[in-house]
Amino acid sequence: MANEVESYIQSLPEDRKKIFSKLRDTIKKNLPKGFEETIQYKMVGYVVPKKIYPAGYHVTPELALPFIHIASQKNGFALYHMGIYADTILLNWFKTEYPKHCKTKLDMGKSCIRFKKLDDIPWKLIAELSSKMTTKDWITLYERNLKKTK
Repeated sequence: MANEVESYIQSLPEDRKKIFSKLRDTIKKNLPKGFEETIQYKMVGYVVPKKIYPAGYHVTPELALPFIHIASQKNGFALYHMGIYADTILLNWFKTEYPKHCKTKLDMGKSCIRFKKLDDIPWKLIAELSSKMTTKDWITLYERNLKKTK
């Protein structure tokens, strides 16, 4: 997957490569062991690999369980964090911490955090967010929430 990820980065406009690479490095350095980097949904993703969680993602079982994805998009960068979507405690922590790290207003969807002003990416907060959930934690939370929807 490294070649695919590198190809993704090389396909970015020059002004975005450095920032995207820093975002990638920040996540990789802080993500607990067990997650794997891949290309999923046409983005760079960090997933629970099938060797750890053979059931895969319930929507598309042949895919590894998604956790964090990052993308360069038309108006900036996006970080998709499924843990924030699934865990209100983590979501509330993030919303409380964000203003302590960033002057701009939080631009967020259900799992998507958008960064339009590239100089305002809260690197330390992204590092801490990336470290907060292990593969085991994510699987447990994912399965608990999946049972609620059935």
